[in-house]
Amino acid sequence: MTKAIFVDRNDNHMPPKIHNLVRLAELSKIELNEDQKFLLDKINDFNIQTRYPDYKLEFYKRCNEIYTKDQLAKIKEFFTWFNFL
Repeated sequence: MTKAIFVDRNDNHMPPKIHNLVRLAELSKIELNEDQKFLLDKINDFNIQTRYPDYKLEFYKRCNEIYTKDQLAKIKEFFTWFNFL
């Protein structure tokens, strides 16, 4: 979604080949508050923690039902906000 906004807001049909969501938001001229930046950083961490075996087990242990529902609700809320940009 962030890369699509980048393409829409910049005269460039090739978004940067990066995965840092905060940096992509900055390059896409999306104004974020500190809570939104924190959430995007956390989403980045999810990607890293599930990609590398050293972190995967630790992340898996943390992802109980309550934690997962809470994080998913935050991500859905943020995604809805993105649709209004």
